[in-house]
Amino acid sequence: MEDQKKQSSEEDRPVRVYADGIYDLFHFGHARSLEQAKKSFPNTYLLVGCCNDEVTHNYKGKTVMTDQERYESLRHCKWVDEVIPDAPWVLTQEFLDKHQIDYVAHDSLPYADASGAGKDVYEFVKSVGKFKETKRTDGISTSDIIMRIVKDYNQYVMRNLDRGYSRKDLGVSYVREKRLRVNMGLKKLRERVKEHQEKVGEKIQIVAKMHRNEWVENADRLVAGFLEMFEEGFHKMGTVIRDRIQEGIRKQQLKRLLYDEDDDDELYGDDFEEENYDEDEN
Repeated sequence: MEDQKKQSSEEDRPVRVYADGIYDLFHFGHARSLEQAKKSFPNTYLLVGCCNDEVTHNYKGKTVMTDQERYESLRHCKWVDEVIPDAPWVLTQEFLDKHQIDYVAHDSLPYADASGAGKDVYEFVKSVGKFKETKRTDGISTSDIIMRIVKDYNQYVMRNLDRGYSRKDLGVSYVREKRLRVNMGLKKLRERVKEHQEKVGEKIQIVAKMHRNEWVENADRLVAGFLEMFEEGFHKMGTVIRDRIQEGIRKQQLKRLLYDEDDDDELYGDDFEEENYDEDEN
């Protein structure tokens, strides 16, 4: 009976999954990996280990946030049930047993251990079958964020100077501060000139379009007027041609009529002479 209760209790117990990392400048890529770890099983208790500054600076390099800031960032992630500070760089069976860890979740990329031999820090948990792979989020990482800041360093320095930070706060010399302010002033001036040029260009295009539309309208009116004049002239020319043709026809008819009358006179004249000639003979 006691064995059945113990077995039932173990079945109801959440699966304890452990994820670890540095979590500097905590971002959504971190959160997504922890979400995957949390959803590894239907009932998961997620423990997240975070290395302190000493270990991190020794094996990975300087961080932007302190270890306390990184711990606190993790505590505010909805997928995290428990944060383990001062987490070890390399996992051991003793550490797994201490925290009753069933599985370790991390991406599959190998991470060098403390031996300097290039061994994977997760080699042990992989060998005992307690490794759960998560996927990295492309396009976001702490290194990428730092690279963006370094790339636009001058802009961020000027941004903070404008917000009230002193050059000493930012570790900037007096000469460099003045140089940055001059350069930023020139950059803003160039941007204003470019913006003004773009506005002038837009206005020129609008005016040119208006003149083009006006020219098209004038051209349409000219063409319409020309066609109207052409039609009127063509009509007048047609009327003149018709009148001339009719006049020519009338002249021909008149000539034909006169010709016919002359023929009749000749005909009547011959008959009259013949009659007179006959009478004289008698």
